[in-house]
Amino acid sequence: MASWNSEHLEALYYVLGWAAFASWSISFYPQVILNFRRKSVVGLNFDFVVMNLTKHSSYLIYNASLFFSSAVRRQYHEKFGFDEMIPVAANNVAFSTHAVLLTAFVLFQIAIYDARMRGNQKISRISIGIVSVAWLFAAVCVSIAVPKRSWLWLVSFCFNNIQVGMTIIKYIPQAFLNFRRKSTIGFSIGNILLDFLGGVNNYCQMVVQSVDQHSWVNFYGNIGKTMISLVSIFFDILFIIQHYILYRPKKNCNLSDPDVIIEEALLQTPDHNTQSHNV
Repeated sequence: MASWNSEHLEALYYVLGWAAFASWSISFYPQVILNFRRKSVVGLNFDFVVMNLTKHSSYLIYNASLFFSSAVRRQYHEKFGFDEMIPVAANNVAFSTHAVLLTAFVLFQIAIYDARMRGNQKISRISIGIVSVAWLFAAVCVSIAVPKRSWLWLVSFCFNNIQVGMTIIKYIPQAFLNFRRKSTIGFSIGNILLDFLGGVNNYCQMVVQSVDQHSWVNFYGNIGKTMISLVSIFFDILFIIQHYILYRPKKNCNLSDPDVIIEEALLQTPDHNTQSHNV
């Protein structure tokens, strides 16, 4: 089992890890609070939430397997060397568990708010199809891995690829919705700012471990974690540009005002759009 060469870098590693955990964990609450205050989910793309739940569920399976399973850890060392550290820390497991619970709660909020407070938003068939394919892919991988006891292959190839794939595509529906509405009202920028901070801390944590170990296996041995950090940072920057530059909210616009919420919902209904075009 590998050990740290520098106590200072080890301390920095854990500080960065728990800072990322805190930022990412807190990042779920601005959207939950915004939905609760407005009693509306208008402006929040449902496809984003559904794919986010799949992403975090697969991420939890991956992290928990590498952190708790002695069989997976043994196979990791056999593949990358017994002097290499496992690239999953306790904060990764804690975050992914918390993420699954909070994302599921947002789906609950989507379900309880009435149709007027959802506009014409719904989960698309494309999103349902993508999620179904992802879990079908997981089922096929399990059927292949179990007879061979290829546990590392299962979590690294299957669930790692699912989480990376979902991370790459899950932001697209929300970015497109913002573009179509020319507004970010209903989508919490607090979530994005904290997610960006968490992504930077997570990436820096990986750099610190690599510097201490004089090895970059940490990156290509956990390519999923590397890709998730980079993709998340890219889309966070895009959302920040949309919110603060491209589609800045009007001054004196109360995002919790029921009239604003209803107006936003009406703007998304097919009948209203048809009438607008006719005018």
